[in-house]
Parts: sequence; C-alpha cells; structure tokens
Amino acid sequence: MFDMEYARWLDENCKHMSGLQGAIQAHLPDGDLGVIVDHCAAHYDELFRLKAIVVKSDVLHLLNGAWRTPAERCFLWMGGFRPSELLKVKKDPPLPLLDAAIPLQKHDSCFLADELEQMVVAQLDPLTEQQFMGICNLQQSSQQAEEALSQGLEQLHQSLADAIAGGFLSNGVADGSYMVIALGKLDNLEGLVRQADKLRQQTLHQLRSLFTTIQAAKCFLAIGEYYARLRALSSLWASRPRE
Repeated sequence: MFDMEYARWLDENCKHMSGLQGAIQAHLPDGDLGVIVDHCAAHYDELFRLKAIVVKSDVLHLLNGAWRTPAERCFLWMGGFRPSELLKVKKDPPLPLLDAAIPLQKHDSCFLADELEQMVVAQLDPLTEQQFMGICNLQQSSQQAEEALSQGLEQLHQSLADAIAGGFLSNGVADGSYMVIALGKLDNLEGLVRQADKLRQQTLHQLRSLFTTIQAAKCFLAIGEYYARLRALSSLWASRPRE
C-alpha cells in the first residue's frame, strides 16, 4: 500500500517541480512564487504523513528502502536523506560575502551527497552573512541530532541481537520470552525513525524560512532534480548491456 502511495506522491512531485520551474522561468512576483513554494513544502509534509503511517505498520519495510530505486537506496539514512547533507558550506566564506556564492565543503565519504550539496547551493543567489550563519548553525544542530539518532540505532541493533541470541537455554532449547523482548526493541526502532523524519521535515521548513522566496524555489527544484537523476541512474543501470 505504501509503495503505491509513494509512487503517486512521486507523480505529483514531478508536477510540482514542473510548475516550480515554469514559475522561476516566468519570473513570477515573490507573492505568487511563494504560494507555489509553500505547496511544494506542503507536498513534502504529505510524504512525512504517509511515512508516519507505514512506520507504525511496517517500520522494517521503510528502513530497507524497497520503495526507492537501487541508486537511492545506496544513500538512505534511517529511511530517508540526511538533513545535514542539504546544509554543507565552507566554514570560512569568501570575502566579500555578498559578492560570491558560497562554495561547498567536500564530503569524501559520499560523492553523490556532495553532488547534492553542489546542486542546491549552486542554484542560490549569493548568501547574506545572516543566511550563512543560519545555515551553519542549522547544519551543526542537524549533525548533532543525526549522531544521536545513529548512536541510538546502533545500540538498538546490539540490544536486538543480544535479545535474539539470548533466547537459548543451556540445554539448547529456545526460550520463547526472547521474542517478546525482541518485539519491544522494534517498537523502539519506530520511535527512532519517527524522530529522523521529524528532523528531515524541520530542516526543510527551516531552509524555507532562511532563504528568500526565489532561493527557496531553486532549493526545492535542485533537491527534486537530484533525486530524479538518481532514479534515472537506476533505470540506466538496470537496462545496461550484460555479457
């Protein structure tokens, strides 16, 4: 059910991106463009609503990423994108700050995430000093929250493995109580994924408030284009000639 709902969400998102691109090219006034940008943000809110439902019904399905394309699955973090990957900028901006766009900090461990950073920031007008500091602060808080959630997930993995492995008595017979403990651990997993999605949602809305209307429009458009390219890459990979 979720996979079908997500496919419908993707179709609608493509329409939103097409409308957003047309609005940017038409140089709509900020008021009209802002309405379209808010619709894009609301559409992401709808995705988080759909994910909240599946978290309660089948959190493992959400985590394994079967609803995303293979290339997208390579870069999933707790069922979605890492919020901090949208926010990476160099710690020392070039001067004068208002005369140049902010270049991006390299992230050697994840090439495609770095490409997303380049796509997002490259689309923006030069950032003001206040915007730059706001993004740096948001990046730092996002990274701290991500680290806490990642540590929580690692601890949960270990405790779940301990619960499963501890379900054997000395005579080799399984003790059924271990399954009750393991199910309780999966309940905790739901909580972690909900927190991760809340962080993603908050980051998108905070970016909307940090940027000007045209910057926010280009930001949403760049994010949509990035994931469209990943889906296209998956299609090319699946159709490649095989010997």
